[in-house]
Amino acid sequence: MMNSHPGNKIEIREVTGKKALKAFIRVPWTIYKDDPNWVPPLLMERKEAFSSKHPYFKHAKWKAWIAYQDGQPVGRISAQIDDLHQQRYNNKTGFFGLIEAPDNDAVFSALFETAENWLREKGMQHIVGPFNLGINQEIGILTEGFDTPPCVMTSHSPRYYGASIERRGYQPSQELLAYELNIHTYTTPSTKQELIDRTAGRIKVRQLNRKTMEADFEVMRDVFNDAWQDNWNFVPFTREEFAAVGKELLTVVPHNFLQIAELDGEPAAFIAMLPDINMAIADLNGRLLPFGWAKLLWRLKVRFPTRCRIALMGVRKKYQNTIFGPAMAFMVVDSVLGPGLSRGGQTVELSWILEQNKPTRNMIEKFGGEITKRYHMYSKDLA
Repeated sequence: MMNSHPGNKIEIREVTGKKALKAFIRVPWTIYKDDPNWVPPLLMERKEAFSSKHPYFKHAKWKAWIAYQDGQPVGRISAQIDDLHQQRYNNKTGFFGLIEAPDNDAVFSALFETAENWLREKGMQHIVGPFNLGINQEIGILTEGFDTPPCVMTSHSPRYYGASIERRGYQPSQELLAYELNIHTYTTPSTKQELIDRTAGRIKVRQLNRKTMEADFEVMRDVFNDAWQDNWNFVPFTREEFAAVGKELLTVVPHNFLQIAELDGEPAAFIAMLPDINMAIADLNGRLLPFGWAKLLWRLKVRFPTRCRIALMGVRKKYQNTIFGPAMAFMVVDSVLGPGLSRGGQTVELSWILEQNKPTRNMIEKFGGEITKRYHMYSKDLA
């Protein structure tokens, strides 16, 4: 499929085949060539993320396009329809994602028109994004915090993206926050000990068990899906998706960065903290070969990243409005900060947090967390 905009010499080509996918993956290198805070993603990881074998594509279909100007790739976009989202919400909403483009309205228009038209053809009446590619992956357009590099598995954007998207008729539909916590100055909130005393030793926190890793990952998935079921645009992690996440985590994440809280012996909360791999790969230019792997492994072993990210955390829904909920939340956060500090960690990013999620925000602010980045999600009616 090809849409031409001859006046601007812009051509939109659908991504089909390995060569086109390689060009699609490479588009950001052009957009961010002068941005010192952009971190080139690992090319190998990107190829795997877009492989038809990725478990996301067992419940979603997608199309991707590249914008060409004077024969050169200058922008890209994707559109997705997630069957699990449709089953849960039945709201005829499709997604856009992976948007990258120069500060040029003609390129943005051509890309968004193409994605929107494909979604309309598939019967979608609304569009939301960016999702890269699903709700449980990278999301959002950066709107504040451009002066620091993105943390692992979070997005980075040029300053003009938000306004360019809004000029396409999109409205901000959700704001996401990233908080940063200084591990050295972190102090346990006074309410925490009171909560722990009131729960009278019924909560036990343990790290991931090497001997029962598969079972522990399934526990974490179950707790996450239960904890976040009422969250904005929630779609549950499938078993295969979470297993894939677990496989990736275990290559770089110490086992004591993954903790499970049990209440009266029942798994009821968990946390996953990741070392900020972006700090270790920033100068590899996306390549692990021939020497990137050695550099990455050496850095993780000898010069562990000073920043970490709490990317996954959850407390079972039935405990969220009881004294056990905040008690377990405090305890699992505590359980990973010590191991992080022992490896030389200095700061922890907690992201993403919905702007409207006041209970979680209050808890993070009690820890001493401060907002460092903001992201927007955008929506539009296609009717």
